[in-house]
Amino acid sequence: MNAIEIRNLTKSSPLFTIDNISMDVKRGYITGLIGPNGVGKSTLIKMMLGLIRPDSGSVKILGRKMPEHEVDIKQRIGIVSDDCFYYDHLTIHDSKLMIAPFYKNWSDKKFKSYLEQFELSPKKKIKDLSKGMKIKFALAVAFSHEAEILIMDEPTSGLDPVFRREMLDLLADIMQDEQNSIIFSTHITTDLDRIADYIAFVNNGKLIFNETKDEVIERYAIVKGDIQLLDSDIRNELIGIRETTVGFEGLVDNRSKAAQLFGNHAILEQPSLEDIMYFSTKGGRVHA
Repeated sequence: MNAIEIRNLTKSSPLFTIDNISMDVKRGYITGLIGPNGVGKSTLIKMMLGLIRPDSGSVKILGRKMPEHEVDIKQRIGIVSDDCFYYDHLTIHDSKLMIAPFYKNWSDKKFKSYLEQFELSPKKKIKDLSKGMKIKFALAVAFSHEAEILIMDEPTSGLDPVFRREMLDLLADIMQDEQNSIIFSTHITTDLDRIADYIAFVNNGKLIFNETKDEVIERYAIVKGDIQLLDSDIRNELIGIRETTVGFEGLVDNRSKAAQLFGNHAILEQPSLEDIMYFSTKGGRVHA
């Protein structure tokens, strides 16, 4: 079973567009949802959660359709967002008293254990927590009601590198249980280089690809060569180009074809996810 199934999801507004996206989030894996800010990642997640209604299309989570089974589905998912949606004036303890009754599988013992692990005092008010501490609190809530799917929307944005590393290690640990699934939306692709199994790339409201990270890295390549190689045919092979006075580098999405095309006249390198996102987003010509 897929953790999440999205079919022909469409939403238009003056600020954003989701254009007929269909994708699966595999159960038991971490799927990274990447793309520049403002291209529709958060909107896609909000439609998964029923916070925004699509113009057309459907969402199934754990085999059940949204929004018909929304209450049951939300028993089984945890949400960690860049936006803190807890009441600022409440303490962690009082927040727990308000949240726990909504979840039939809530465990006070687990919650207390996570507070200790994350060094969060129950007496602290939400408004007095740093951004990293708010993320830890959201994780403690999600893990304390046996969430089967963790949906994370830009959770590491603005966090210091030490806590980002700590959080990624924690996510890797919870994935030891292969029944858990995580969808992790971010524009900080280095986080996903470490932990993601699948990568879904959204740009300008469209799904560019949804593949295993290894497939993506093996299929794409960075080409570096002399500027004189850039005739119109070569330009058409490149998704994006960065030119200098002496040379160029560009992205191709067919490494084997590029190897035949360029032979020994150019260097082919393995791209990072950031490279793929940068060149795909910029397209055309970028001068250095």
